Amino acid sequence: MVKLTAKEEEVMEWIWQLGPCSPKDVVAQYDEPRPHINTIATAFQALEKKGYLAHRAQGRGYIYEPAVEQETYGRSKLTSFVNRYFGNSYMRVVSAFVNEEKVTEGELLQFLADLKKK
Repeated sequence: MVKLTAKEEEVMEWIWQLGPCSPKDVVAQYDEPRPHINTIATAFQALEKKGYLAHRAQGRGYIYEPAVEQETYGRSKLTSFVNRYFGNSYMRVVSAFVNEEKVTEGELLQFLADLKKK
């Protein structure tokens, strides 16, 4: 999966939230001062080039929709994160969550019980 810039990722987050939309729809989601429509339209073009968006004609413009699901992108980012910061060890991630008290022993035991059922 091609890496996104911070701005492209931000725009993509809005698109995943909105569903099929135009750059104008995304601009409307921002608080003031809003980014210029050209800035957002450029991000849309880059996202389409990278394979994250598809478009269809509607009236005199285009409507864009995600070509990559948010969860798919998230899994890709997670894999990259685990590789980079945890030596490709998901167990080190779980251990970090346990040490930081983000996951309880009960939750882990429930997860193991669910895993055994599968």
